Amino acid sequence: MSRGVNIPETELFWSMIDKADRKFAKARDTPVYLRNSNDSEFHKAFKIYTRLWKMQQENRQKLMEAGMKRWEIGEIASRIARLYYGQYLRTSESSYLAEAYIFYEAIWSREYFRDGLSQDASALAKKQMRFLARFLIVCLLLGRREMVVRLGNQLRNLLDECRRNFQEPEFKEWKQILQEISRFLKADTNMMNMRPLRYSFLFDSPPASLPCIPNRKGLKLRDGILLSYHHNEVKFTELTLDTFRMLQCLEWDPSGSFSLAAGDEAYNQGSSHGRSNPLQDMRDPSLPPNPPKAVLYRPTVTQFLVVLATLCEELPPDGILFIYLSAPGCDCEKLCENITGKLESLEITVPDVQSPDDEKLLASDEKSSGLLLGPYGNEGLNCLYPCDLIPFTRKPLFLVIDSNVSDIFKIIHGAEKGPDVAMLLSPKCPLLPPEDASESNFSNFGSQFTMFLTNPLLAFCLLLGIPSSEIEQKEFYHKAEELLLLVLNEWSSTLISSGTLAPVWIEVLGDTFLRRLLLRFILCRAVLSLRLPSVGPEYLPGCLPALPDCARPENSSIQSGVEKLAEFFGVSGHFSFLPAHSLPKDDAS
Repeated sequence: MSRGVNIPETELFWSMIDKADRKFAKARDTPVYLRNSNDSEFHKAFKIYTRLWKMQQENRQKLMEAGMKRWEIGEIASRIARLYYGQYLRTSESSYLAEAYIFYEAIWSREYFRDGLSQDASALAKKQMRFLARFLIVCLLLGRREMVVRLGNQLRNLLDECRRNFQEPEFKEWKQILQEISRFLKADTNMMNMRPLRYSFLFDSPPASLPCIPNRKGLKLRDGILLSYHHNEVKFTELTLDTFRMLQCLEWDPSGSFSLAAGDEAYNQGSSHGRSNPLQDMRDPSLPPNPPKAVLYRPTVTQFLVVLATLCEELPPDGILFIYLSAPGCDCEKLCENITGKLESLEITVPDVQSPDDEKLLASDEKSSGLLLGPYGNEGLNCLYPCDLIPFTRKPLFLVIDSNVSDIFKIIHGAEKGPDVAMLLSPKCPLLPPEDASESNFSNFGSQFTMFLTNPLLAFCLLLGIPSSEIEQKEFYHKAEELLLLVLNEWSSTLISSGTLAPVWIEVLGDTFLRRLLLRFILCRAVLSLRLPSVGPEYLPGCLPALPDCARPENSSIQSGVEKLAEFFGVSGHFSFLPAHSLPKDDAS
């Protein structure tokens, strides 16, 4: 078009809508692990939608007269919010999450999609339900539980209304989504919401105050992969309960050091659904960026390995890559029997020739030798083996395995192609709370091991059967958190002063997030080891390389810390604070 031609605003608006749709699709479909390439797509899409938003504000009356509907205004705002949310998933920066909330809240308060029902348009009703579900996820990640409840109730009422007005099978799928929301909120209890899962200076020590090893800065957590796959696991859309918790555990609480001066009244006000800015302008510029994390929902093994290879390739020299894998073991013995049977039916014999390395592997008494990342019945294609990770050990890795076969990953230790891999391995079997506990079904609250790493006080209370009503009092809960922080800081100082700390743990202690995970692991192992009745190694977590004796459960300092917590909650009778020889040993400690 020539420059001299004046295009009417209404025509320009509709042509830009089509262009914006294409830009949005490209930004949305860019994989979350492609960090740099997505920036350009995001900025292109964001630029055109920002222009559209401004145009509809300045020409609202003209556009409405030309046929623009209120739901179309809501659609533009919803696209902008989804761009912000997608960028949060790629960068982990909470500011994007806050911006997404602001646009979603505007759509919700102004009811842009509501007129769809009055026109008996089922397509618009579905748009409104999708909007409510997306808004709900953002509210969950921001810890805005009052708004989550309101949105859940509104979604339920809307679905009932749609099922009365529209006879379409698709609305049946939304019943399942509502069930997912209900399960998720039931597992994400009030006790879980007493403190943010993120690193908060209201409950965690400021990094500058933590003891450090002289002349060692250590590695920094620069990227991560989070993956959880379990049959019928608690989830909402593509976010499982365990990845939801671990995702936030590796981020700064947006309030930062500002909350030290403002007190937690500021934090609570920031959680009020009445404020337009969910972070209450409390984002602290002194905080370093959150490490980006790729949250993978039920990928194939090859997809996982592609992401892992990409992130390893892009890892900076001072970086360490965090890998969280939560999945059951796959029964490779059964798989081998099936393969052998097929070979025998073809009259093909397998030569009985084994190398020394083969004998070492076959000597293992484990029936399962990998993590199952897909449905049963196709274990060979869906099984991730420990050896699959070895090529990537050329880069520094921090590996958390939460599985009933976690200890098979011990074979990585000593087989690394580069520095030692820091590994935290869950118990094979979770310990159960006392039989008389009111909240006896621990599995409803997610993984026990992951809970200890992300919210140790909640894990401690659930394991000991302490009723939630006893710790929901704000003052009591804060005292418990203060005691826990004091205990963990004492262990941190002891660990750093140890002269036998493996080099990889020295590097790990230089990162605030990873240090906190390691200390919480020490707490988890100590609590499970010292709790009565005594249990075997299958109930205890492990880590490699081994931590020094000062971090073992039988150490007097470790036992003293657990004893303080037990006395505070009045559950000392559930523990045995005895010398080392009376406790089960774990050779992978």
